[in-house]
Amino acid sequence: MEWAEVEVHTLNDAVEPIANLLNEHGASGVSIEDVADFFKERENQFGEIYALNRADYPDDGVIIKAYFLKTEDFVAGIPALEKALFDLAKFDIPLGELKFFVNDVNDDDWATAWKKYYHPVAITDSITVAPTWEDYQPREDELVIELDPGMAFGTGTHPTTQLSMRAISEFIEPNDRVIDVGTGSGVLAILCAKLGAESILALDLDEVAVRAARENVLQNHVESKVELRQNDLLNGIEEEADLIVANILAEVILLFPDDVYRLLKPGGYFIASGIIENKAEQVREALIEASLVVLETRQQGDWVAIIAKRSED
Repeated sequence: MEWAEVEVHTLNDAVEPIANLLNEHGASGVSIEDVADFFKERENQFGEIYALNRADYPDDGVIIKAYFLKTEDFVAGIPALEKALFDLAKFDIPLGELKFFVNDVNDDDWATAWKKYYHPVAITDSITVAPTWEDYQPREDELVIELDPGMAFGTGTHPTTQLSMRAISEFIEPNDRVIDVGTGSGVLAILCAKLGAESILALDLDEVAVRAARENVLQNHVESKVELRQNDLLNGIEEEADLIVANILAEVILLFPDDVYRLLKPGGYFIASGIIENKAEQVREALIEASLVVLETRQQGDWVAIIAKRSED
């Protein structure tokens, strides 16, 4: 098989929307090289469990690499993909001097190239996300989620995923019913299952993400608790939930606060992440307008998570 590598040089703020866009166009794997990760100060408590190599990082900004089977349809669709990337600026997403390249790679290169970017990630002192190909030995009291991140966004390395996972670990209760909107790799749904949720409805519009999440759910032996559906946000969903989590873009979260209120049980929680800092107040106001009570806002780097609640009726 022949593979193509799409390389996008942009700003950190654009990582999540661009990665999502690449996945929506059929990417079979995404890697992120962010120079800020090399220079930023890290807490000793949580983070990626490996030594960084400066040679793997760009001089400035972020390089996002995505891998596609080099089919006739992919080649014909390159101009449309490039246009869609530049059109993200219409949503006030800072792209910097966005650069777009398409490179050829052989099958052997693809099979191993992106794996060097994914290593075990400590989310809390008792929760770790580990790639399936690494022989990670957990402590007796450690909860480990095994992921193959090659097919969908959400590996535990991005601040938005970490914010979501930490909030889930605090607000979930045993036997909760959960809805995960935009499940991606399924990492949040899997975490909820391992923390004792009774059932999780995991939704994603992207068929590739649903397939990837299903593989990861099976890998973690939580298929009896997690139901996966290809669905447009919460449209048409009728199941009520004790907890709803959405780790997606602020612009998308703004589309469904009323549905969150409709589906949350009285006293239920909503964890919204994937929000860039300058969009946080807009999301907060939308949640309040939908009659949700905003409890707190958390931040990691430029990214924000908001925890809200439906009041007891």
